[in-house]
Formats: sequence, structure tokens, C-alpha cells
Amino acid sequence: DEKVRCPMSGRPIKLKDFIDVKFTPINDRDSKTALISKEARYVCAVTNDVLGNSVPCAVLKTSGSVVTMECVEKLIKKDMLDPINGKKMTDKDILPLQRGSSGYSASGHTLEGKKYGPSVMA
Repeated sequence: DEKVRCPMSGRPIKLKDFIDVKFTPINDRDSKTALISKEARYVCAVTNDVLGNSVPCAVLKTSGSVVTMECVEKLIKKDMLDPINGKKMTDKDILPLQRGSSGYSASGHTLEGKKYGPSVMA
């Protein structure tokens, strides 16, 4: 196929469909430690809460900023204004991010294991 397609819908993806996602780095005075080795790297753009694997987050389509879902429910959905740039928003402008897991079974997702054995025994 000559076109790049969306893995979910199968429709062709255009460059204008992409959104620049802006993570807000944590304001840390420790400049000697590399960012990749720090435990907390990014914060919510509005409330400055630390983002991690266990924190549900969303991207605001109008500004591209990453905020927590708690911020969306308590602050943003009341006025439906983007707190970063003041633009009007709809429910489609709030894109929830899927949380990553750490590789352990307690990642919050329901997993089911199946064991298959031989079907014919001699």
C-alpha cells in the first residue's frame, strides 16, 4: 500500500491529523542528574501534579498539553476552555492517554492466562 493507514480505523493518515504532544518537564533544581535516570520527569501542565504510570492522563487537542484526568474532570469540563491558550473545547478535544505498565501483573489491566494441552492422547 502506498499510503500510511491508521491501525485502528484503516483510513489513510494525513500529516494534519497528527497533534504535537507537549509534556511539561518537572521544575527540578538538580541539573546534574540526567532526565532519564530521574524517578519523576514530567508534571501536569495545569496543576503541576507528577505524572507516572499509575496516573490517568489526557492530551488537550487545542494546545497539545498533557494534563491529568482529575484536572480534566474538576477544572476543564466546567468551562470547556483550554487553560493553556484559552480556546473553546469540545469533548472530542480531550484525548485520554492509555497508561503504560511496568511489566508486572498488577498493572490495572485484566489479564487471563490459558493453558492448552494435547487434544489426542495415545
